[in-house]
Amino acid sequence: MYITTTIPYVNARPHLGHALEIVQGDVLARHYRRRGEPVRFQTGTDDNSLKNVLAAEAEGVPVRELVDRNAAAFEALRESYDLSFDSFIRTSRHPGHRPGVERIWRAIDGDLYQRHYEGLYCVGCEQFYNDGPCPEHEAPLQRVSEQNWFFRLSRYQDALLDLICGGWLRIEPAARRNEVLAFIEAGLSDISVSRSADRARGWGIPVPGDPSQVVYVWWDALANYVTALDGGDYDRWWVAEPRKVHLMGKGVIRFHAVYWPAMLLAAGLPLPAEIFVHDYLTAGGRKISKSSGTSADAEAIARAYGADAVRWWLLREVPRVGDADFTVERLVARADEDLANGVGNLVNRVVTMVHRFRDGEVPAVAVDAVAGRTLVEACESAPGRVHEALEDFDFRRATAAVWTIVEEANKYVEQVKPWRQEPGDRETSLATLVHACRVLAVQLAPFLPTAAARVAAAVDGERLAEPEPLFPRLAH
Repeated sequence: MYITTTIPYVNARPHLGHALEIVQGDVLARHYRRRGEPVRFQTGTDDNSLKNVLAAEAEGVPVRELVDRNAAAFEALRESYDLSFDSFIRTSRHPGHRPGVERIWRAIDGDLYQRHYEGLYCVGCEQFYNDGPCPEHEAPLQRVSEQNWFFRLSRYQDALLDLICGGWLRIEPAARRNEVLAFIEAGLSDISVSRSADRARGWGIPVPGDPSQVVYVWWDALANYVTALDGGDYDRWWVAEPRKVHLMGKGVIRFHAVYWPAMLLAAGLPLPAEIFVHDYLTAGGRKISKSSGTSADAEAIARAYGADAVRWWLLREVPRVGDADFTVERLVARADEDLANGVGNLVNRVVTMVHRFRDGEVPAVAVDAVAGRTLVEACESAPGRVHEALEDFDFRRATAAVWTIVEEANKYVEQVKPWRQEPGDRETSLATLVHACRVLAVQLAPFLPTAAARVAAAVDGERLAEPEPLFPRLAH
C-alpha cells in the first residue's frame, strides 16, 4: 500500500488540522505493516506557493529562509507525534521533483494551449473562482488578467465518470464521491495550469520552454506523489502497487479527484486507487487554519499534552463524516477518561493484583471461558473489527473496537472480584485479565505506538515488573 497525505503550504507553522491527516496516515501505515503488507507512507511540504512568497514579504525575510524554517517544523512532527513516514518530500528541495514535473508537462503537451485569461483569484486557495468572496477563506478575491497555459480538462469528462462510477477510483465517504460526480456531470471546463512569473515573484518551477510562466502550484504539487519516487521506487509503488491511497481534507477534493486523474490520463500514467476525504477540525465553529486566526499550533499542543493524548483525541473524537470542534478541555477530558482512568488504571490494577496474590507471577492456566466469555470474545473480535474499520477509513470506529477490550475487562473485574475469590478461581481470573491487557497492547499499537509499548512491557513475561503509572492525569 502506498499511502500519501497532501503536502501543505509552508507560509506558517503546522496546525492541528495538518496533524490530523498525517496521524491518520500513520495509523494506516502501522496497521498494514503489522499485517505483513508492504507499505510506503509519504508526506511532505508544498514549497512553491505564492502564499509562501507573500508570507516571507510580510515577515521581511527571504522566501528561502521562511520556506526552509517552516518546512523543518512540518518534518519535525515525526518526533512530536510519533510518526513513521518513510518519505518526506519538499517540492523546492527534492532533486527529482522539478525534472519530474517537467516530464509530466511535456507528456501532456498535446492537451496544453495558451490563451488570455481574466478571473477572480484566491491566493489562499491558489485557484480561480467565478465570484467572491472565497468560500474557504471568506476573503475578497483578486482580479487577475494574464496570458496562461491551459489544460484541456474538458476532454476527460467521460473518462473520469467511467473511472469513478466503475469503481476504478474509489472515493470515500460516499457523500464526497457524489460531490465529485455532480461536479463532473455539470460539465468540465479547461483549466489554467500556469501563472505569470512576474505575479509568482519568480518563485516556482518555470514552464518548460516558456520562462515567462511558472507551473501552477497545484499542478506542481500534485506531481509529488510520483516525483518523490526515485529510481525503482516509481515502478514498485506507482506502477505495480494496486493500492495507492491519497488522504486529504474536503477543501482540496476537486484537485485530487478530478484534476489529478485527468492529468495522469493525459500523460499516460497509472492512476491512484483510493481517495479518503476527511472533514475539518474547527475551533469555536471556525475551520482551524493558518489564515483564519484559529490556528492551533500542532507542535505546541503535543509538547504541552503529549503525543498519546493528542493522537488519541484526533482518532477517538473526529468522525468519519462531519467536522470536529477542538478545545483543550475536550482533549484533556478524553485523555484522562480513556487513557489515565481507562487503559492506565486497568493495567495498573491487573499488575497490582498479580503482585498482591501471586508475587508478580502470571498464572499458567487457561482463560475464563464462562464468566469471562464476553471479555474473551472482545479480545478475539478486536483484530477483525479494527481491520474492517480501517479498510473503511473509520478511525473512530477502529478505536472504539480497541476500547471495547478496556470496557469489558473493567466489567469483568467488578463481576468476579478476584480479591474475594478462592485461589484457584483467582488464578483463572488473573490469567484472563493479563491476556486481555496483552491483546490490548497489540491492538493499541497502530494508534498509540509508544503507549502500547508501555502497556506491553507492563504485562509481558511470566513474571511482571512492579506496577508503574502509564499515563499522567492532565487535569489538575
